[in-house]
Amino acid sequence: MTIPNTLIRGTVGGEALLSVRYSSFSLDLPVIKWQLKREKSVTVVQSIGTDIIGTLRPEYRDRILVFENGTLLLHNLRLSDDGTYDVEISITDDTFTGDGSIELTVDESISRPYIHMESLSVLELSENVILNCSHDNGTRTAYKWFKGGKPVTNVTRFVLSPDQKLLTITRVLMADDDIYSCTVENPVGNMTSVPIRLTVYRRSSLYIILSTGGIFLLITLVTVCACWTPSKKRKHPARKPHSSFYDQFDHSPINQTDDVLPKRRDHNGIKAVTSLYILQEKDPSMDDSSSNSIGSPSELDNPPCYTSSPNYNETHTHSNGSPAHSSHRYT
Repeated sequence: MTIPNTLIRGTVGGEALLSVRYSSFSLDLPVIKWQLKREKSVTVVQSIGTDIIGTLRPEYRDRILVFENGTLLLHNLRLSDDGTYDVEISITDDTFTGDGSIELTVDESISRPYIHMESLSVLELSENVILNCSHDNGTRTAYKWFKGGKPVTNVTRFVLSPDQKLLTITRVLMADDDIYSCTVENPVGNMTSVPIRLTVYRRSSLYIILSTGGIFLLITLVTVCACWTPSKKRKHPARKPHSSFYDQFDHSPINQTDDVLPKRRDHNGIKAVTSLYILQEKDPSMDDSSSNSIGSPSELDNPPCYTSSPNYNETHTHSNGSPAHSSHRYT
């Protein structure tokens, strides 16, 4: 028995032909047995010639066909069919039994890949521009990056992730303004993404000046705010509302005592009382209520008299030798 191809690649939903060649001088039909290696080997099919012996496992029903020379055909492949298959062919009259192994890989086809990035235009000297090679389907995939049609490898500013799916460009320069593409491949095929262009804008001198000035201004503001402490304002006493001369007398009624009528003392020690008369014209802007509190015009025209003044019966003279004045009664 010989095996033409020990590695077979299949796709999900497709077919895989595990081909073997067997020859014998016996006219008897061979006994064929296929097994899939796992932690414990699983019998896929066992037959005499093309006639299957026993009942197939549920996962293999209606998906298996065995040929007379021992070849096995699997339909409607699944990812679980991936693995190593051992085949054993024997005939009663043969001295030796033929055996062998075939490796089957089952993969999912790759969908159209595309490149994803945050922005297609960046400013010169920007940090960490990341290009992501994305796709919807595919197993056991590998990635390759191209810049201007040439492969990209790990260099100082171009960093590839371990699986090479991500391409990171640090500190973008004007030389990085180019066309980028990625290729995705697996055991059953490969596909290349639609190229995209990364546009790099030159950083102008005005931009550098403005950005530097903005940073300096920000640092200055932070410093000022950190050092500034609020000052304590003096509390000014509440200003008393303006009150008129009459209001004072309204709230503090005149006391017919020595506080209102000032005294003067002559050289002989005799107290003399001087009456204080205060006359003021009525303010026309004042309302009736204020005029009532002050007094009627008749009261202003006829000032009050004081009858509590003491009588002086003694005759006194001034210090400058003027004739003596007789005492008067104040009425």
